[in-house]
Amino acid sequence: MNTPYIFKSERLGFRNWIDSDFDKMHAVSSDPKVMEYFSSTRTEEQTRQFIEKMHQRYTNKGYCYFPVELLDSGDFIGFIGLSEQHFKSDFTPMIDIGWRLGQKHWNKGYATEGAKRCLQYAFETLELPGVNATAAEINLPSIRVMEKIGMEKVKTFIHPSLANNERLKQCVLYQIKNNSSLEGL
Repeated sequence: MNTPYIFKSERLGFRNWIDSDFDKMHAVSSDPKVMEYFSSTRTEEQTRQFIEKMHQRYTNKGYCYFPVELLDSGDFIGFIGLSEQHFKSDFTPMIDIGWRLGQKHWNKGYATEGAKRCLQYAFETLELPGVNATAAEINLPSIRVMEKIGMEKVKTFIHPSLANNERLKQCVLYQIKNNSSLEGL
């Protein structure tokens, strides 16, 4: 497939969403292991709405949680990118960096590589002043990625969408400012 990428990293291509991404993204978002640190897996309708929202967000804002492919094979691995978050808190609205990859693509450095490249896009192309990330406090794999890409912990908070979920409600907020040096990341 000759895909027009918005940008690339060493091994990954980032693009806007297309109709054929639905089944592949739904397979990722309906996997209980992938969604371990979320309140539930996603239904087909939720996946469809997510893809439509991300497609529109890229069209309107120039960023989204981008669908990501391996450059050497064209395989879809999930998403990595930027999105607005508006849940009720003292630090929203904010631009969030996030990722969700299929299990077979874990532990290969793709989330870290892709997140670094998305930060570069956020700061150099979009000229955003800073980027945040949140995760359940027990989501150590995502927290490790946040730290590897140079983000610093700002605080712990109760996520309003998870306030009734004892296992997930305690979350962390990480942040990186545009004046941070991304060289060597």
